[in-house]
Amino acid sequence: MSERLRVAVVGLGIGFQHLGAYRKLSDRFEIAAVCDADRSRAELAQGIFRVPFATADFDALLARDGVDVVDVCTPPGLHVPMVRAALASGRHAICEKPLAGSLADVDELAACEAASRGRLLPIFQYRFGRGVARLRRLVAEGVAGRCYLATVETAWRRTADYYAVPWRGRFDTELGGVCTSHAIHAHDLLYSLCGPARSVHARLATRVNPIETEDCAVVSLELASGALAALSATLGSAREISRLRLCFEHLTAESSLEAYAPGAEPWTLTPASADAARRIEECLAGFDPGGEGFVGQLAAFHAALASDAPLPVGVADARAALELVTAIYHSADTGAAVALPIGPGHPKYAGFRPAEGAIHRADGLA
Repeated sequence: MSERLRVAVVGLGIGFQHLGAYRKLSDRFEIAAVCDADRSRAELAQGIFRVPFATADFDALLARDGVDVVDVCTPPGLHVPMVRAALASGRHAICEKPLAGSLADVDELAACEAASRGRLLPIFQYRFGRGVARLRRLVAEGVAGRCYLATVETAWRRTADYYAVPWRGRFDTELGGVCTSHAIHAHDLLYSLCGPARSVHARLATRVNPIETEDCAVVSLELASGALAALSATLGSAREISRLRLCFEHLTAESSLEAYAPGAEPWTLTPASADAARRIEECLAGFDPGGEGFVGQLAAFHAALASDAPLPVGVADARAALELVTAIYHSADTGAAVALPIGPGHPKYAGFRPAEGAIHRADGLA
């Protein structure tokens, strides 16, 4: 399948960025419809992107012919039913993070995908950066060697204006705080480079805004490989940065500080020896790291469908990201390290929302 895919974008917050990416890929995608609960936003997007159909009714969208892909960009609490319905209609589905509010829901969506003619692409656009793509190649080819230790920082800023949007800052609608809606990107980058954790210990706090969810976190990981990792995340940083620093056997890799594109260049690769420097140069000679961000991920999605190849990001990747979130919240509940993997017998399999009192709250915050 190499023809243009007709896509409908549902939810026009982050959905506007998706629309911009589809417009850059107009040889592969046609924007067939837009949908938002606020009809005026749908009509605004319709005018900007010259879309033939705009609606505030999701069911009406699904009933419409001429849509191959439903791209769900709504508030997280709506993701599961909308993705389920899109797959049941026989369309491909794309979904923003977090995919779901529990591992049980993720496993249900995996079953829905398996029973559907469509395929499900979770969005993790930070993986699609030219800097991190080069490092991923070095890891895959064995040039980097064993990972020893990694540090991952997500230091962003969110103020009261951000939380004036009613669905933000609440577990029922946003599904979580900094660990679920913000740092999940950088943590996914770590997993894509170094593999998953086997043990997680976390402390969470709400110190920046008077919200229900956490806005500060420190997390200690032992990866399945034996490597160690330290994660820190806050929404109270005056200077916004994202940063990954990974110490491998044959090189040390450091991302840029770009808050919302840490996978992009420049990355600094420091070889451990002259031989490592030679192997790095040889491995990367002629390597095309592909496109960046949403454009890179959506182009890779189209290519995978055209060749019946595995998707560039699959449900298993979203499950791994949410398994880490589940372990973080359970560790905050218990004060103890949590072993992975997490299956149906785990107390948070059906929902990872932390227990009352598990998140330390600063004085004066509700």
